[in-house]
Amino acid sequence: MTIRWGILGTGGIARTFTEDLLLLGHKVTAVGSRAPHTAEAFAERHGIANAYGSYAELAADEQVDVVYVATPHNGHFDAARVCLEAGRGVLVEKPFTTNAADAEALVALARDRGLFAMEAMWTRFNPVVTRLRELVADGAIGELKAVYADFSFAAEYDPEHRLWAPELAGGALLDLGIYPVSFAWMLLGEPDSVQAVTTSAPTGVDANTGILLGYTSGALALLHCGLLTDSPQTATVVGTTGRVEVAAPFWATSAMTLHRPGAEPETFTVDRPGHGYGYQAEEVARCLEAGLTESPVMPLDETVAIVRTLDQIAASFTR
Repeated sequence: MTIRWGILGTGGIARTFTEDLLLLGHKVTAVGSRAPHTAEAFAERHGIANAYGSYAELAADEQVDVVYVATPHNGHFDAARVCLEAGRGVLVEKPFTTNAADAEALVALARDRGLFAMEAMWTRFNPVVTRLRELVADGAIGELKAVYADFSFAAEYDPEHRLWAPELAGGALLDLGIYPVSFAWMLLGEPDSVQAVTTSAPTGVDANTGILLGYTSGALALLHCGLLTDSPQTATVVGTTGRVEVAAPFWATSAMTLHRPGAEPETFTVDRPGHGYGYQAEEVARCLEAGLTESPVMPLDETVAIVRTLDQIAASFTR
């Protein structure tokens, strides 16, 4: 079965994902943009046969099996809904939507139509992260007690750029914080308590945010995201009998090291093909070929719950 991709959006993330699709030999049949000339330029650059000047035209293309939704965050819901209503499966960039209510609505629509849908949380499909989950499940570091993760970089301030613009769902939490939050959620599950402190940018979006997730098990997650400083961008997973240090950038890592008392450190590495987005594309293809409408690795209910946690974090901000 050959999976035929449509690309919705023509920005940097769309270009990067398309390059990895083509590197892996996937078939990209169409691209859609709100501006015909950008769709045409994107198609010419990547050798794509069909270019459309609207999302609806892309969604109506019967030669497309699944659409990669690569708009800014605030456009995910409407774009994905257009595709699902037209009968196309979707891989939606993270965060899936900007709030839990919209996430629930998209999931309900996909399930009602019997269509594939998945959040493009590419970290989840990285082989190093897959191995990390196996180690934790096998008890290699005992009972989990803490997860530390951060993603911050010094972004040039421009109130019109999507990172800083509230009307474009800007801010550190939705753009960067989704990575450490989803990472902690993957290992510890839904938190029992949520606390957060943030520094606001002049536009009002969160610019430097610390997050504390608490669990009745006694575990916790200490997370950081920001737009003001360059952080290590690492993650550490701590258990009662050891820890795993995930190399930077943890969200696109190629190595991790297992530390246990009385044993030599063990390092796991992977040679990442392309930009690393291909792992999630292979999962989409595997699911479609198997007739699955969602991925067991990134289930839709978990996606909704993670967006709900993002809502809780934003609601708990102290400034």
